[in-house]
Amino acid sequence: MTRQELVSLIQERRSFLCVGLDTDPAKMPEHLRNAQDGIFQFNRAIIDATIDLCVAYKPNIAFYEALGLEGLRQLKLTMDYIHSLQKPVFTIADAKRGDIGNTSERYAKAFLDPQGDFNFDAITVAPYMGADSVTPFTVYPGKWVILLALTSNKGAFDFQLTEDKNGTPLYQRVLETSKQWGKEDNMMYVVGATKAEMLTDVRRIVPGSFLLVPGVGAQGGSLEEVCRYGLNNDCGLLVNSSRGIIYASPGTDFAEAAAREARKLQQQMDAVL
Repeated sequence: MTRQELVSLIQERRSFLCVGLDTDPAKMPEHLRNAQDGIFQFNRAIIDATIDLCVAYKPNIAFYEALGLEGLRQLKLTMDYIHSLQKPVFTIADAKRGDIGNTSERYAKAFLDPQGDFNFDAITVAPYMGADSVTPFTVYPGKWVILLALTSNKGAFDFQLTEDKNGTPLYQRVLETSKQWGKEDNMMYVVGATKAEMLTDVRRIVPGSFLLVPGVGAQGGSLEEVCRYGLNNDCGLLVNSSRGIIYASPGTDFAEAAAREARKLQQQMDAVL
């Protein structure tokens, strides 16, 4: 999906919502836990209920890898279903990969190759090992790298906010340096919603880039603050909510409950747009 296609989709659906498919069998409704292809059935119901309210889906790969080959099969079923739909949607492999060049090439092929099993539009990448660990993900036309910049977890303070001798935080150096590796039409950045006030500094460095913003909802981030500090002329935001949507109800009405929670966020986003 190109940048213009993503911007057009945001305008069409009046939404910049990303739904995280962090599907944990232990948290699924009981009637699906032992069902054949229960994870896929759960994901499909969530997708059917929310696709008109969001522009992106973000499976967290760890939830599928933890189940071995069967988990990856459920992920493939989910991606095949998304690709079969007549409604376009942006897909993100939340895999947080990043390794030496030849290894990153294989990670990129695994998740981004149009002829591969998954064919995601984007993948999250850890930048710690530098340019040669990131640039292999940028070679697929129309595909995106989403670079970890400023995350919403407590441990972000261990490294990301440490300052060099000039007083520049590490996350800002990541933003500045990475502009040499990609462009605004193939590189986004992860910036946590619980650090929304820092979006002003982020926007000073990457004013035109898209930002993937986790942490709204269950993690306590404020959509209002994210929009206040993070919006740009093209919207420039994908705001993710996972647990607050997909686990809105533990019962058989889980998909309807997910739609209600997604609609609340979509209506707020419509007002902002």
